[in-house]
Amino acid sequence: MRLKRFLIRYYPPGIILEYEQNGQLKTKSHDLLSLTTHSDAKLVAKELALKDPLITEARVEQIAQLIQKLQQKLERVTKSDHQFYLFKVLRAHILPLTNIAFNKSGSSFITGSYDRTCKVWDTATGNELLTLEGHRNVVYAIAFNNPYGDKIATGSFDKTCKLWNAETGQLYFTFRGHAAEIVCLQFNPQSTVIATGSMDATAKIWDVQKGTELSTLTGHTGEIISLVFNSRGDQMLTGSFDNTVILWDVNTGKQIHTLIGHRSEISTAQFNFDCSLIATASMDKSCKIWDVRSGQCVGTLRGHEDEVFDVGFNYAGTQLVSGSADGTVRISDASSHKCIHVMQGHTGEVSKVCFSPQGHRILSASTDKTARVWDVNSGECVQTLEGHTDEIFSCIYNYEGDTILTGSKDNTCRIWR
Repeated sequence: MRLKRFLIRYYPPGIILEYEQNGQLKTKSHDLLSLTTHSDAKLVAKELALKDPLITEARVEQIAQLIQKLQQKLERVTKSDHQFYLFKVLRAHILPLTNIAFNKSGSSFITGSYDRTCKVWDTATGNELLTLEGHRNVVYAIAFNNPYGDKIATGSFDKTCKLWNAETGQLYFTFRGHAAEIVCLQFNPQSTVIATGSMDATAKIWDVQKGTELSTLTGHTGEIISLVFNSRGDQMLTGSFDNTVILWDVNTGKQIHTLIGHRSEISTAQFNFDCSLIATASMDKSCKIWDVRSGQCVGTLRGHEDEVFDVGFNYAGTQLVSGSADGTVRISDASSHKCIHVMQGHTGEVSKVCFSPQGHRILSASTDKTARVWDVNSGECVQTLEGHTDEIFSCIYNYEGDTILTGSKDNTCRIWR
């Protein structure tokens, strides 16, 4: 093995090693999820060198400098008090929007619609770049193959998934096989496969290069409405209306665990970044935390007074955010499972929540036609994003956390910078 170069990853913090082995270029990453501005960079670098033979004594100083660079970025971000302003309103489609998604850098984003198309937009100008046409029904699930961003997948009520070139709009493949509507999809992190989840109670895994089906994941007895890969791409979660979540081995297509415990439909399921924990949200008004290895529930987050629509980890996996039909956003500790803050301010259901990439802010979207930005430490609302004339169903940050995209039933997308 011969080390070629170091790469830096800001969110979540990490050092990536590019090396050569048997003539092949490979990478491996060292996650620094607990890195703070107060961490001793030299000590962290020495600890990495002890763990990894590729990091020799002569390289420790170089690694320490990269860690200091990560710390400087963390410090800049936590000190910034960025106020977002409305940059553009895009009347994206004739018929209602279904979903929105950024590419990794946030330089472009996509919208799906009841008009049977997916559109690609330039974030900096708000100009439409491409219209992806070909589906025979609603385009409901959409995704870029991040971090690469050169492909787009669209899943439709016409029971098919299509794979497109993100630059030219060329259609590569149409994946057929589901017996009902496709409502969720995702690329694995390596961009070698696409997983689709359907109302037919199955998920399927498709080969991106060959355009063929690799496996059908059967086990649910109700519609699959949530699907996500872990950060390594070797495991996947599906959440279903049958009140369960299944953890799958992606390579074999076999079930690893069925997570049983919720008393009503699952709304979403998520991994933490290091793939050790799973969070699930349900219509039974609770969230649960599960251990990936054992498949056991290790904690239940109660307190919401109505259905929980969304849940997510911060990048370090130390905190969870949840949004509910009761109009509140809650931050909980992932270890103690105690509630840290109950954030009140929305006057309607909270449909979507997420941490900023840096983890110091939370973004929420509501049926009250507003999105809100909250401070994680104080639990205070630091900004209300107003202007939509109907409920907001989606809100997302770009990779740097300096641009927000909101999608609404008023048929517009708004870019906030």
